[in-house]
Amino acid sequence: MTTAVLRSSQEGRPYAASAPLGMEQLPVPKPRAGEVLVKIERASLCHSDLSVINGSRLRPLPMALGHEASGTVAAVGPAVAGVVPGDRVVTVFVPSCGQCRACAGGRPALCHRGAAANGTGDLLHGDAVLRTVSGERINHHLGVSAFSEYALVARESLVVVDGDVPFDIAAMFGCAVLTGMGTVVHTAKVEPGQSVIVFGLGAVGLSAVMGAAGIAGTTVIAIDPLPEKQALALQCGAHFAGTPDQAPALVAEHAGDGVDVAIEAVGSAKVMEACLALLTRGGALISVGLPHPDQLLQVQALQFAGTGKRLLGSYMGDADPARDIPAYIQMWREGRLPVELLHTDTTPLSEINEALDALADGRVVRRLFTVGR
Repeated sequence: MTTAVLRSSQEGRPYAASAPLGMEQLPVPKPRAGEVLVKIERASLCHSDLSVINGSRLRPLPMALGHEASGTVAAVGPAVAGVVPGDRVVTVFVPSCGQCRACAGGRPALCHRGAAANGTGDLLHGDAVLRTVSGERINHHLGVSAFSEYALVARESLVVVDGDVPFDIAAMFGCAVLTGMGTVVHTAKVEPGQSVIVFGLGAVGLSAVMGAAGIAGTTVIAIDPLPEKQALALQCGAHFAGTPDQAPALVAEHAGDGVDVAIEAVGSAKVMEACLALLTRGGALISVGLPHPDQLLQVQALQFAGTGKRLLGSYMGDADPARDIPAYIQMWREGRLPVELLHTDTTPLSEINEALDALADGRVVRRLFTVGR
């Protein structure tokens, strides 16, 4: 099978020239107990992939990248329930064990065993199975490795969807929509009539805009340096949009003494600091982006106890994928979640290095890839 493999995170831009992702031919693995082989139909490029390539997220290399995808079940291993060959599925980048303290507490996105496996490049039910023809181990990315013709994943990394959901649409529910919507619904718990500002209008930020705009009476302000991203946010339901420099004036005009919720989807400590300054008393800053580990947050500590402000992290939108993905797809069917606006285009996987530059420059929101011969 053709698989995009990252062997070094030291390759600089332009990625079209340095080509950090190489197309390698790997043997198709066979599913073990609890595992499923998926024929990948569409795979999306996400900033989480880019953060591994540029070294912001340290992962064991070599690694087969890609975590947001849709496909068709090709084979199942022993002890697999609820999925059969031919099912249409969406991949999920945190496989939840169902038994650890996070899963037992209703927070499967924070599964301890799933996080441990993701960190070492393994799968939930066993060691990595990807190998080169010569036997060299290739690590899995977030339990998925979707930039490939086939992906071997734990059953817990899949959600079955209806067969009439287009692959292009289905793929985006596994990360972008799940994270953005979940940030609004589960982490921030945005209520009717509240004001929300979203910094960073990539696929996750725009999904958060959609989620907040769908709540009655909210005021949604969208912030991004790029005018085309601002225009897209308005199509997604934002009431006002502008640049980071315009954010204080937009808040003052449309949210009085501050917003109730600020969502940081950039991955920048400086933007987080700016968000805190825009909150009203008792407001909440939700950190969704992935800053480089060297970035430090420098804020006045008194404002938390002194003004009741809150800082909350949101990983995968605090979602329960088995519950939330079907619910969000139903919202899409009803026209309440225009996910198709996130889809920039679909290209062959062979063009992925050029796509890295487009994503880094903000020229695409969600570029999807076709995989296969």
